[in-house]
Formats: sequence, C-alpha cells, structure tokens
Amino acid sequence: MSTPGANARIMQVDQAGPGGSGDRDGEAPAGAVRRVVLVLAKAPVPGRVKTRLTPPATPEGAAGIAAAALLDTLDAAAATLGAQVVVALEGDTAAAVRADEIETALAPHVVVPQRGHTLGERIAAAHDDVATRFPAAVSVQIGMDSPQLDAGLLDDALRRVECGADAALGLALDGGWWTLALARPRSAAIITGVPTSTDDTGRLTLAALRTALGHDAVVELPVLSDVDTADDAVAVSELVPHGRFAHAVGDLLPVPGGVRP
Repeated sequence: MSTPGANARIMQVDQAGPGGSGDRDGEAPAGAVRRVVLVLAKAPVPGRVKTRLTPPATPEGAAGIAAAALLDTLDAAAATLGAQVVVALEGDTAAAVRADEIETALAPHVVVPQRGHTLGERIAAAHDDVATRFPAAVSVQIGMDSPQLDAGLLDDALRRVECGADAALGLALDGGWWTLALARPRSAAIITGVPTSTDDTGRLTLAALRTALGHDAVVELPVLSDVDTADDAVAVSELVPHGRFAHAVGDLLPVPGGVRP
C-alpha cells in the first residue's frame, strides 16, 4: 500500500484530468502531445522486485539493480525526440531503494497508478489513461527490464506507427516482448487476454495483434534481452557498461561478471 505522500504525488499529477492542460513543468498541453513513451514501472522495494535475482543477490541488492534499471530507462524515455513520458507506477517510491533519485527522475513526467488485476489488464488500463489524457498521441510502451534500450530505439518504434503501421512489437529473447508501439493506444485492449510470463507470450501477442489489426499492419522491432535472471543481468550490463545498471550489477550481484574486485 502506498504511503500518503506517494498517493498525494500521484493525485497531484492526475488533477489536470482527462484532456487537461497539464499541471507541472514538463507536461505539454494535451492537444500538443503527438507521441508518448509509456513506462510500466514497479517501485524497487526490497523483496518485491527482481526476486529471481535472489539468490545470488540479496533482496536489497536486487532492488538496487531494479532501481538502476528504472533510472536508466527513464533517461532513455526522457531523451526520446518530442515525446511526453507517462509512467504507470505500482508501489510506494518512498520505500524504494534510491528513493530520492527516483522521485527526482519522475518529477518531470506524468505519473499515474497502475489499475487492474492481471498484467494484461494493467497494460490496457495504462494505455487507456494515455489515450484519455493525450488523445492525439501515438504511444510506445516499455517496462524497466531492458535498460540497454535507448532513445533511438524508442524513436524508431514511434516512427513505425506514425508512418502507417497500426502496431509495432519488439520481441524478447526469453519468449516475451520488450516494447509495444501503437497508432491508437487503446488497441492495447487486444492483448488483455494473452497469457503473460510464458515462453510464447511474445508469439501469442504478435498473433493476437495481427488477427485483430491485419498481418501487414503489425511490424516487428529488434529483439532484445529482458533482465530476469542473474545471467541476463550480467549480459545486459556488458551492453551498456557505463550506465547505472552496469554499475549496480557490478556492485550488487555476486556472480562472475558481477561484483567488482
């Protein structure tokens, strides 16, 4: 359960209401927003995030790695050309590792609470919030499990749906997917019933989108690795050796390629 302070911050962001003009620095008037980067995020609270990293990491270490991934992801989202960042947040940032840094990183963006019971429901609800607040915008959704992504990848995904595709999906090496771009954000409802966290989630998501929108209307984006296991974390950290994520893996993950000597 979120603390009163965390709830107050989310409520303050939402006071502009659907179609509102924005109520703090960094949020453009709703009608002017043409592209949105939607980040589904979970507050990195020990014991509640990246539990597959424990062991070898401690719960605090796993949360520290998740916090670094979130901060790097928010940097990439914020650097995306012409995009408004919307963060659909679960959990209490006040209880998170690196809470002050996370609060500062979230401050320029629109933050809304996640809604729904299943992951599919939360994805659809977050897109619905984007469509309500920014009705003229296309969207690209990411999580906090691919800290190697950059603004160029997000810009490319948005361009695909700005230039004729109805959807663009980036599959993940583990069988899931790491990003979904939509010309009409409410189209995310199409995938509400797709099973998540399975070896064929990505394939089934792609099939559902193509069945509903047409095969040629859905394009595929580059395949990336999500960070679920210690091996994933080390492999991804090697792709972005100078980011917060790589430093956190080196400091907090006691596996070869992890903890620094």
